Amino acid sequence: MAANCIEDTFPFHGLLPKKETGAASFLSRYPEYDGRGVLIAILDTGVDPGAPGMQITSDGKPKIVDIIDTTGSGDVNMSTVVEPKDDIVLGLSGRTLKIPTTWINPSGKYHIGVKNGYEFFPKALRERIQKDRREKLWDPAHRAALAEACRKQEEFDSTHTTLSQMDKLFKEELQSHTELLTSLEKKYSDPGPVYDCVLWHDGVTWRACVDTSECGDLSGCTVLRSYREGQDYASLGSSEMLNYSVNIYDEGNTLCIVTSGGAHGTHVASIAAGYFPEEPERSGVAPGAQILAIKIGDTRLSTMETGTGLIRAMIEVINYKCDLVNYSYGEATHWPNSGRICEVINEAVLKHNVIYVSSAGNNGPCLSTVGCPGGTTSSVIGVGAYVTPDMMIAEYSLREKLPANQYTWSSRGPSTDGALGVSISAPGGAIASVPNWTLRGTQLMNGTSMSSPNACGGIALVLSGVKSNGIRPTAAAVRRALENTAVKVEDIEVFAQGHGIIQVDKAYDYLIQHASLPTSNLGFTVTVGNQRGIYLRDPVQISSPSDHGVGVEPVFPENTENTERISLQLHLSLTCSTPWVQCPSHLELMNQCRHVNVRVDPQGLREGLHYTEICGYDVKDRATGPLFRVPVTVIIPTKVTESSGYEVPFNDVHFRPGQIRRHFITVPQGASWAEITLTSHSADVSSKFVLHAVHLVKQKAYRANEFYKFSSLPEKGALTEVFPVLPGRTVEVCIARWWASLGDVTIDYSISFHGLTCSTSQLHIHASEGISSFEVLSTLKYEDISPSINLKNWVQPLRPLSAKTRPLGSRDVLPNNRQLYEIILTYNFHQPKSGEVTPSCPLLCELLYESEFDSQLWMLFDQNKRLMGSGDAYPHQYSLKLEKGDYTIRFQVRHEQISELDRLKDLPFVISHRLSSTLSLDVFETQRNALLGKKKANTITLPPNCSQPFFVTSLPDDKIPKGAGPGCYLTGSLTVPKSEYGKKAGQAASKRQGKFKKDVLPVFYHLIPSPNKMKNGGKEKEKDGEKEKEKDVNEEFAEAIRDLKIQWMTKLETNTVYDELKEHFSLHLPLHVTRLHQLDSEKERMKRLGEILAAADIVISHIDQVALAVYLTMKTDPRPDAASIKSDMEKQKSSLIDALCRKGCALADQLLQLQEQDGAISGEVGSTEDDPEGAFKSLADTFWDVQKWADLTDTKVLMFAYKHALVNKMYGRALKYASKIVEDKPSKENWRNCIQLMKSLGWTHCVSFAENWLPVMYPSDFTPF
Repeated sequence: MAANCIEDTFPFHGLLPKKETGAASFLSRYPEYDGRGVLIAILDTGVDPGAPGMQITSDGKPKIVDIIDTTGSGDVNMSTVVEPKDDIVLGLSGRTLKIPTTWINPSGKYHIGVKNGYEFFPKALRERIQKDRREKLWDPAHRAALAEACRKQEEFDSTHTTLSQMDKLFKEELQSHTELLTSLEKKYSDPGPVYDCVLWHDGVTWRACVDTSECGDLSGCTVLRSYREGQDYASLGSSEMLNYSVNIYDEGNTLCIVTSGGAHGTHVASIAAGYFPEEPERSGVAPGAQILAIKIGDTRLSTMETGTGLIRAMIEVINYKCDLVNYSYGEATHWPNSGRICEVINEAVLKHNVIYVSSAGNNGPCLSTVGCPGGTTSSVIGVGAYVTPDMMIAEYSLREKLPANQYTWSSRGPSTDGALGVSISAPGGAIASVPNWTLRGTQLMNGTSMSSPNACGGIALVLSGVKSNGIRPTAAAVRRALENTAVKVEDIEVFAQGHGIIQVDKAYDYLIQHASLPTSNLGFTVTVGNQRGIYLRDPVQISSPSDHGVGVEPVFPENTENTERISLQLHLSLTCSTPWVQCPSHLELMNQCRHVNVRVDPQGLREGLHYTEICGYDVKDRATGPLFRVPVTVIIPTKVTESSGYEVPFNDVHFRPGQIRRHFITVPQGASWAEITLTSHSADVSSKFVLHAVHLVKQKAYRANEFYKFSSLPEKGALTEVFPVLPGRTVEVCIARWWASLGDVTIDYSISFHGLTCSTSQLHIHASEGISSFEVLSTLKYEDISPSINLKNWVQPLRPLSAKTRPLGSRDVLPNNRQLYEIILTYNFHQPKSGEVTPSCPLLCELLYESEFDSQLWMLFDQNKRLMGSGDAYPHQYSLKLEKGDYTIRFQVRHEQISELDRLKDLPFVISHRLSSTLSLDVFETQRNALLGKKKANTITLPPNCSQPFFVTSLPDDKIPKGAGPGCYLTGSLTVPKSEYGKKAGQAASKRQGKFKKDVLPVFYHLIPSPNKMKNGGKEKEKDGEKEKEKDVNEEFAEAIRDLKIQWMTKLETNTVYDELKEHFSLHLPLHVTRLHQLDSEKERMKRLGEILAAADIVISHIDQVALAVYLTMKTDPRPDAASIKSDMEKQKSSLIDALCRKGCALADQLLQLQEQDGAISGEVGSTEDDPEGAFKSLADTFWDVQKWADLTDTKVLMFAYKHALVNKMYGRALKYASKIVEDKPSKENWRNCIQLMKSLGWTHCVSFAENWLPVMYPSDFTPF
């Protein structure tokens, strides 16, 4: 056997590829042009300034000039201003903060705030720290406490065989310890670190300190200025390793703590411009470039981008005069090249000459899957992802080198409006630096997120070179240089690679050679109606030749002299290499939009995909390449006929690694789903395939009608997948062998269509109709049907309680002092029981880049202003689990025009509540059966072109979810097919559809008012009427006046009303009960404990406890007025328990006062002055009396039970009752009582966690947007 050959050299150049793009050869030619003098804005999850390679540039400048969080997720409200006393400040966390004497603060005033660390920790870090904190801070102490509690209980049980009453209580006390510790373990929840923040002005600048010690010792914490002032940053701790910097806004009222929200941004920055002087092979593409790090991924939204983050970012890009932007983010968009965010990007590019480079998207291999803004916005350079043989070996450790290829997942053009979509391609993977908190120096990541910074770094090299030569090219000139010099890779289609792989050296040479041409800095806008290219895809578009008006308009750099605009006279030749496109041969272009007519004749073209472009050349300088291009895409779909059984088979199809086969098929009229089956012929190769299908619908993102499945096809095995289709439209079905597969494989596959159509695309059922109907038609084949309707959610529409508009702060001013405004709408709703909710704004949801408003963001708070969750444009990503209770939603929308916001002041908002169990509606085959509620519909076989009506009955009233009423509606889906494949096709079809979830046949069930319930039987009403007649009017009047005065007693602080009523109504129990409540709720309650005891005794004396006890033992009461007697007795029992508990609480408070004074008797302590022993006995008697009538865990009794335990220093029992009080009334004061008891029990680990929960659960104000 041959020995394995061991290679000594590692293919370092494959880890962060620079060779294939010409970057390596360019730097060897021009080592000084390594990005120096170029500033790249990295718009991402944030960049860690402590990550390897992120410290300095190759010429010794700071690598990162500023780090900015534009999302608002790091903001801390610092509007509370305090002055220290003896260098001490009480922080908003509740901790005492010691101000170091070394701090210089001429004003003596400090701004303070508080921030929960988990609000800005990246998810992966939060999970790691949660695990660490539990293992180090909780588990050891908790185990020890539990062991000690068990030991004490064991000791007590072994020494006490017969138990007195107090022994029983003491035993209960010890049992409480173990029960509580077990309960605390089950309920364990880590609030995370809570940081006090302090801000002050030292006479020169603002400074900030975050109390990372979490104990108030600020002398050991780092003082920071805004990052831009001195590149200051610090770490939150040696365990977290999370570096942070700060920015200070609004005259010290806002502190922004800036951290990286994920590893993505640092990795991207490292690819573009990392610098390793000792290991140059690890350096990024442009090690000399500087970085402006802007965090646009909102931590509250799992680092999702927001309009607020992006527009603020572009303001900073313009203010810093950045040369380049790298944006490795993007989403599917409903319509391209439009919306407020795209307008701001276009303005930065066209007016401020910013070159905007963005990822094309990771949603291939189907066509028209480019994301926004990378593949859909005219001013943005979209970059596809390419994988080289060296990358395969160095990064992915493949066993063998495969030919260079586009990654399977790299998004493909064209954009839905005909533009090419992908501009250029670059290597889409790298092993590069990541933040310190990941506890690793480097990491492999792949995606167009990685190809974009590789290209961006390459462009930085080009700019560094041309700037050094005194040339300042426009964004349009740079783009033209890149596209005209890119190298096309054979066997990769134009929609994947765009114009080819970026070539840094050639692009530089191009700009140098053509810098003096009159067209060098011109851009050109190409329009085809309101499109940017010609894209013919649906059957109606390709049935005959079509004419298209193509507009071409020159775009001058900002501030171009008018004389230059006037003098422009271009003689252009127009060329196209294909016979099926006819265009004029020449065009004379001046400073206006000129139109030419283009004819596309698709007749005679073979089935499949056809692409060409019309190129415009300057006749004087054809060597410069095209000045502009008009992309033309024509798709000739396959027709599926009845004679083929509505099936398209493909046999013995050979697939190389990474090979893609596309099929464009006109979906037969009446088809509703398709089945795709793959069968492998290869006995020795299992293979990974991507099955991808996309329909394009106008004004809808491709995601709305997409199917995607990554599948493994075993040796000689088969698999079947299903997806919904749209009749009469062209569907693209893509079968793609995964790029990293090894070996060739041969398979058979077929695509077959099935059809069951419903008479309505949405089924709306109104509860008042009683019976609703729909009709099902089998269109193509014999199909088994078994209709079922399942309702999964109930939807609660809300209207705003308030709407406030205002101008935003200094971060939100566009160039030329264009102030941005916000409207904040406030909504309230009640959650009737624990469950999952999905908040959304129907008018604006699913709109981000294409929205006509700058941004939208909602935050959901509980009744204590604690932030429970946030969401923006894609509601299905932001479902929340809520407990029963009242909640507030604050919804922010931003725009440049306040008048646009004023139109939203009554904007509806909806809360979709997930039902705890699915509700089903009954379906019948005939209206008669539906009316009688007999014989529900069974399985029916429908022949082709036959239909069957079905009838649906209303939901029973007892099934309507609690809290749902008129205006609310239930949502769900109608499933018609019986076959499992048919049902599967009716569900949300793609994992990628998370942001665009939909049911194929949605059902809306509209609710009506619930039925009226009769409160009393007719006979009782008659009897009540007779009694009323017997009463004298004067008597009634006197009683009404009495009752009114009693109602007012608790609002008045005087005794006069009580004294007056007591004379005339001394036996009226409610009078004495109200007097007791009046005394017990006074501000000076502690001074009137004796009066409370006396008042309680009066109430108790007015209740015949023997008669009450006798009544309660009765099983049935035969008396005619049993109902009124029952009501009276229940009131008496309630008043007795209430009076006993209030008496007990007063006695306990007297004794607790005595205990606090260490035996010194206060003159204000009521009746215990002379007889504390008597008070103890009275308290004990009251305690046993209460238990005759109620359990100690009864809500009314809890406070007394808690205080009784406190007096007896039984802190375990006290904590048990205090915990139940917190469950009923979760107030800050009740929580503090629990924390105090934990301290008394010595459970310090519980104390520290509970104390951290307080500022989290009870913030002083709403979290800022």
